[in-house]
Amino acid sequence: MKMGVMGAIHRAPCAAALPLRHVRARPIRCSSSSGHVSFIRDIAVANPPEHLDELLKVLRTRGDTIVSPGSRQGIIPLAIPLSENSSGAVTALLRWPTAPSGMEMPVVEVRKHGVWLLGKNVDQYIHRLLVEEDAHHLEENNSELYDASSEAGKKLYQRGDFAESNITNLDSYLLSKVGLFPDVLEHKVTQHFEQGDHVSALVTGEFYAKKDLFPGFGRPFVFNAEIMLKVGRISEAKDSARVALKSPWWTLGCAYESPALHNGRMSK
Repeated sequence: MKMGVMGAIHRAPCAAALPLRHVRARPIRCSSSSGHVSFIRDIAVANPPEHLDELLKVLRTRGDTIVSPGSRQGIIPLAIPLSENSSGAVTALLRWPTAPSGMEMPVVEVRKHGVWLLGKNVDQYIHRLLVEEDAHHLEENNSELYDASSEAGKKLYQRGDFAESNITNLDSYLLSKVGLFPDVLEHKVTQHFEQGDHVSALVTGEFYAKKDLFPGFGRPFVFNAEIMLKVGRISEAKDSARVALKSPWWTLGCAYESPALHNGRMSK
């Protein structure tokens, strides 16, 4: 079987591994998608996403610097960097050791404690970016991002659909029309707590932690453990933490020493 440079790291590190030292990736500029396509095909030994070029154009249009896939300092070996924004946040593709169904090459943001899921695939993330751009500029006729997405964008989203949908809440539109996203679901839970609706918060948190929603990621279980601790349900918090600790450390979305995970470690 053909194996590229990334083949040496096709075994996922366990949750107990030490977090990477957070080092800002050096933004080596890359003017086209050809370098990323060849890297994914020849080094990562995977099929490049069909609309990778459109995603790179969208990222560049929103102000990111496109970086070389070889610009890997401070990034976990499984991440293939795409761009870096003005704050230093790196958007990347995740090359799984063994990809879960429906998550062959998700889009992630590289963070201090691993990666954060931005979209289950390139198309879903492009769709989300176009919706958010449309929602945030309802009174403007700015089509730069939409134009950058080319034919892929036209297939994924029709400009003005957010306004015409009569769904006034962006989170609700994303969840119903685009897909499920960890940050959106966590925001919904936080809003429920702020409104004093603990039942809805718990139901949403339990839904978020369903194993088939974000396969391979431990973050939903960490967050659910945090919710259970918040409402004093210690036993259920331990159960959720134990599930989280079975996931790779770089999918937890927090430090391994997080209080939410402490109970899970102590109850092993």
